[in-house]
Amino acid sequence: MLKRELKSEINKLWEKFWSNGISNPLTAIEQMSYLLFLKRMDVEDTKKLNATKYNYKLNYISVFKGYENCRWSKWSTMEGKEMFEHIDTVIFPFLKELGKSNSLYEIYMKDATFAIPNASLLVEAVSIINNIIDDSLCIGNTNYEVKGDIYEYLLSELNTAGKNGQFRTPRHIIKMITEIVDPQIGETICDPTCGTAGFLVSAYKYILLQNSSKDNIKYDEEGNPFDYIGDKLSENELMTLKTKMLYGSEFDQTMVRIALMNLIIHGIESPNIFRKNSLVDRNDYNENNIKYDVILANPPFKGTFDKKELSNRFTINTTKTELLFLELIYNLLKDGGRCAVIVPDGVLFGSSRAHKKIREILLNECGLEAVISMPSGVFKPYTGVSTAILYFIKGESTKKVWFYDMTDDGYTLDDKRNFIDGNGDMTDIVKSFRERYNQEENDRKSKHFFVPFEEIKKNNYDLSILKYKEIEYQISNFDKPEIILKRIKDLDNEIKKNFEELNVLMKK
Repeated sequence: MLKRELKSEINKLWEKFWSNGISNPLTAIEQMSYLLFLKRMDVEDTKKLNATKYNYKLNYISVFKGYENCRWSKWSTMEGKEMFEHIDTVIFPFLKELGKSNSLYEIYMKDATFAIPNASLLVEAVSIINNIIDDSLCIGNTNYEVKGDIYEYLLSELNTAGKNGQFRTPRHIIKMITEIVDPQIGETICDPTCGTAGFLVSAYKYILLQNSSKDNIKYDEEGNPFDYIGDKLSENELMTLKTKMLYGSEFDQTMVRIALMNLIIHGIESPNIFRKNSLVDRNDYNENNIKYDVILANPPFKGTFDKKELSNRFTINTTKTELLFLELIYNLLKDGGRCAVIVPDGVLFGSSRAHKKIREILLNECGLEAVISMPSGVFKPYTGVSTAILYFIKGESTKKVWFYDMTDDGYTLDDKRNFIDGNGDMTDIVKSFRERYNQEENDRKSKHFFVPFEEIKKNNYDLSILKYKEIEYQISNFDKPEIILKRIKDLDNEIKKNFEELNVLMKK
């Protein structure tokens, strides 16, 4: 959680960008990301050089060797016009030159474009970033959670980018899904539509927290863990987590850069994020025979694709993206691999052959463990469409499906999505899911219940919770015949009285 002072500084930075004509949130975040990245680059490089002084075996070569004037500490104190020209003519060419090799920094900054329009905005942005990342929140500090919160607060402005087609999954929903899937150290984790990499960051933080001793976890005033380092992990395990476990892809270049920055700022040293359209690209994961232990995803809703552009691996005859991504995810999973994916409600009950076939795959060729129905306002202001979370395990057989009727996520369900209190059904969903096989009763009038596979099969593989939930209707007093008759008489008398008053007025 960020302090109010930090949020105020970040809001001030937003206002400066908007007032200077950068109205697209994606462009603004990308330019802010470059500045944050340049500062981190300097601090991390200095830290490694200092470590080399005490351990000659490290043999680290500075990325700034021969380019000392490209360090944040060197140019961030320049006068406005000089700084502006230096960034444009020296810093960005330097970063693109680095792009000829394979280091993390170079991949991130390849083809980067400097789009801050004037010197005064650059100076103010640099000043605000220096205030945000002060000594206590230094970008080289081990507290990646605080730095991650800074970046995620920036990303929250993507709420206004729904017009640009960017859908950001709410952070509390991501956290709940991650807790349900329970990723473990050593597992490969993928999001084939990663966006800002929210699911990958959440998985990383979850694994760190689960492997941190109680004495090394700090909590905020609300009791939420915010500082932990995964001290129970060995050095080799920690390196594996940071370099070999997290994978994602995104077709938009700007989003790829933002995703990389989000992972880097959280301390993930070597993110494996690729720019590609997974539905189209023939040189895909499967051709390289790569499959994953865990997939967390929120694929695009309601999109369509030209059949001629689709990869030839798809067996479902459809152009609907929400169905194609489900088959893609199934193909990307290892046998025994787990997936939690958000889908629009139409996937659950659609009557087309394609809809039914994907549900048959999930129920017959996977163990469909859970269907969590979410209220229609969860993705506002982007869309009011109702959605659900599907959790399944590839290669197992479905015996019964656990349904949960989420009605409250802790926020208002209108376009404003204001925080109410607590976290709604979130905690109960995770707790009830983990204890689902211990429950003795199976009351379909309650929030959660099981439905046998055979019953679902008889219902044309329909997965809509309304198909199985028993809704209890209460008869009010107004439903009783004598009450209804009395109200009719009362209304009739009221109408007669009104006519009499109207006649009097007309005579006058």
